[in-house]
Amino acid sequence: MKKYIVYIKSLFLLSVVVFLYGFSAERNASRIVENSVVEFSNGANLFLSHEMVNKLLIQKNGEVKNQPKSLINLHDLENAVFQNPLVEDVKIYLTIDGLLKTMIKQRTPIARVNSGKEVYYIDEQGVKMPLSSNYSARVLLVSGEVHEEDLQPIYSLVTKLNSDSFLSKLIVGIQKKSTGDYILQTRKYDQKVFIGKIENLNLKFKKLEAFYNEMIQRNEVATYKTINLKFSNQVVCTKN
Repeated sequence: MKKYIVYIKSLFLLSVVVFLYGFSAERNASRIVENSVVEFSNGANLFLSHEMVNKLLIQKNGEVKNQPKSLINLHDLENAVFQNPLVEDVKIYLTIDGLLKTMIKQRTPIARVNSGKEVYYIDEQGVKMPLSSNYSARVLLVSGEVHEEDLQPIYSLVTKLNSDSFLSKLIVGIQKKSTGDYILQTRKYDQKVFIGKIENLNLKFKKLEAFYNEMIQRNEVATYKTINLKFSNQVVCTKN
């Protein structure tokens, strides 16, 4: 008998919980969207403006403000925002108090490419990223005979340069020749560093750092115009 009473009480409590949950869910769904807020998870809105994001939000279903929450399709809104190539990731959700919140992660450029035919960024994932009229990033400049198949090797080279404390301070530009060879431009002294093909980079950059350390001790760094790292066992230079 006691077990029977416990069972009835449990069933009653479960029914109450289900009723309250359903009532709360229905009431929440009928509430309208009071406002829309856009936030950028990786800092300031450098490449995208709040206005640009709001336009993406309303381009398919119109203005979301003052609409019932039940009519808002968050998946469709996320897809609409994600169509912008400056967006790396987006999360959109509705808060209990009727706020539509959009969290955006913008792409992060690591190099700017000017092939003579088009200008664009390469982002930290190695993906092409368009320029923005809102902001111009200060990143390595890549110029010359750059084609689609060169993006992955260039990404590897840029990543190597940016991750090394010595190289990141030294190199400001990369030029690709029609032969497939690469030339690096130094920040100081306007020197050109010939590295040939993008291969054996660790060895080549070790030779470059050793050369600079020696020339700094001799106070002769500024006397050199070109530094050639293409040869395996030596560094070949020309003076001004």
